[in-house]
Amino acid sequence: MIEQQPQPQGFMNRLKESVTVKLVFIGALILLLLIPSVLIQNLIQERANRQEETIKQVSNQYSGSQLIQGPVLVIPYKKQVKEHNGSGKEITREIIESIYVLPDELNYKANLSPDILHRGIFEVAVYNSTIKVSGNFRKADLNLLSISANQLLLEKAKLLFSVSDLKGLKTNPQIKVDGLMLTAEPAYSDTLFSNGLQLAVNLSNNVDKPIPFEFILDLKGSQELNFLHLGKTTDVEVTGNWGSPSFSGRYLPDTRNVGDGNFSAKWRMLYYNRPFPQQWADDTGLLRNIKKNNDATFGVRLRLPVDQYQKTMRSSKYSLLIIMLTFISLFLTELIGKQKVHVFNYLLIGASMIIYYTLLLSFSEQVGFNLAYLIASVATMALIATFLTSLLKNKKAAVLFSFILALFYTFIFVIIQLEDLALMIGSIALFIIVAALMYFSRKINWDMQ
Repeated sequence: MIEQQPQPQGFMNRLKESVTVKLVFIGALILLLLIPSVLIQNLIQERANRQEETIKQVSNQYSGSQLIQGPVLVIPYKKQVKEHNGSGKEITREIIESIYVLPDELNYKANLSPDILHRGIFEVAVYNSTIKVSGNFRKADLNLLSISANQLLLEKAKLLFSVSDLKGLKTNPQIKVDGLMLTAEPAYSDTLFSNGLQLAVNLSNNVDKPIPFEFILDLKGSQELNFLHLGKTTDVEVTGNWGSPSFSGRYLPDTRNVGDGNFSAKWRMLYYNRPFPQQWADDTGLLRNIKKNNDATFGVRLRLPVDQYQKTMRSSKYSLLIIMLTFISLFLTELIGKQKVHVFNYLLIGASMIIYYTLLLSFSEQVGFNLAYLIASVATMALIATFLTSLLKNKKAAVLFSFILALFYTFIFVIIQLEDLALMIGSIALFIIVAALMYFSRKINWDMQ
């Protein structure tokens, strides 16, 4: 009977010393660290969603984004319609329909006084505004509508306008129409606007002359102030003490001036690119058409200068790249310096680089992104440098590695700050990093490892 000899320890030792095996373990570790990286990104998104919910809640309590629509002149008229009764006999019945006339000239002049409301760690941009509205209406072209003058009920005409959140009205609007001062009332039965205000206007003594109007809206809102392009000529001027406005909608300002803590912008638009006719009959849903309404809406948004969640999310998306480059740098340091670093120590370093993003997120909510980035980066580099100094017993190598890590974090910070040049700068930097790794690895004899 032949006794089986124990396996030599040489194979196990070669396995432990194998560079290839260690690279496989490091690669598997990098993939494993993808799991907490995804969880961190989910946490950032959750906090960003919480911010949006807070903004909506505060806006709902204070006053939402405002959209100024109108005014529109509404003139009822009598219309004869033919129909069949129960016995099949044709009869003629008189109904009341309406003509809708848009302003010939429409002018808005708005001054914003913004403020920031705080709800916990979140900020919401709100404003008080004074909006002067003026213009005039001209006689409707009845021939285009196939309506005769004797069908009109001029004594029952009315003016309709709307603000998107009536809660924002601080005073009851007083409207001067054709020389008469009138008070607006809620238009509960109106289907032209969703939050309409109306006032009765007797036009029986004014058939051919232009009808001037003017009024002032003392209005508060949050985040945005928008206008609907309804005039044959629409002129808008908006000023405010806010340093980072964003002009939104289909129409950008003709002139703008954004200074240190204030801005001004002017629009002038003609009806050629307006999605609404100057006048129409019967169709109450025309101004509520979502696509046409969006095509004619424009205004200003009070953009907060820093969105820490967006920048933190962009940073976290580079986590895999940073971990991979860090591990490669540490691996090359290990080979060049002939000092072994256990895979478990790689795991600890990777964990500290994952925790980096929770530090960045939590501090950015308190002190802003830039300072938070500095705090998280310095803390992480100091931790890893101290750990490597104790581990390698080589202070010079630890300092060099920390310098490399600082370059990586600086590179990511620059990429985040850039927008148009981010791809080009990032590609060049990665090319340089790969070239450096190729240079430092050229003298390593991989076959002997």
